[in-house]
Amino acid sequence: MSSMIGHPTFRTATAEDVNVIVALVQAAYRGESSRAGWTTEADLLDGQRTTPGDVLSSITASDSVVVLAESEGALVACCHVQRRGTRCYFGMFAVDPMRQGGGVGKQVMAYAEDLARTRWSCALMEMTVIRQRIDLIAFYERRGYTDTGRRTPFPYGDERFGLPRRDGLEFTLLEKTL
Repeated sequence: MSSMIGHPTFRTATAEDVNVIVALVQAAYRGESSRAGWTTEADLLDGQRTTPGDVLSSITASDSVVVLAESEGALVACCHVQRRGTRCYFGMFAVDPMRQGGGVGKQVMAYAEDLARTRWSCALMEMTVIRQRIDLIAFYERRGYTDTGRRTPFPYGDERFGLPRRDGLEFTLLEKTL
């Protein structure tokens, strides 16, 4: 499944990157292509994971950056980091399903955490994860994140977040001291 790559090159996304970012995020989390990797949400949610408008908003928002990781000219991973006061939010994290398990995700997370510390002097990184994603939460915990126990309900009926395949979904807030 995984394809080891060396150190990817990182750059900040621009409006021209919106469509490839949407395609990468969709491939990593939804539909049959996502089943090639381990981060799939296909058993929990159908539908779109993000939209071009949402990605463009993340790219153009103040105190916000979408980071792209590329290898041999191909987009292999992305994430969004946004300053929220003294904290930074980490989201839209996606790795090409065929490259998951090869280390690029860990490199992207380390880059994002360093960016949060150096660009905005953030002392804490936070993210929300679907609480039922036990394997994904364990991945983040191995990287120093802790589950705060703060839960928020999944926005059933808001198709921007996907089409739930089951009841009882909720988000949990993870955080890490930087």
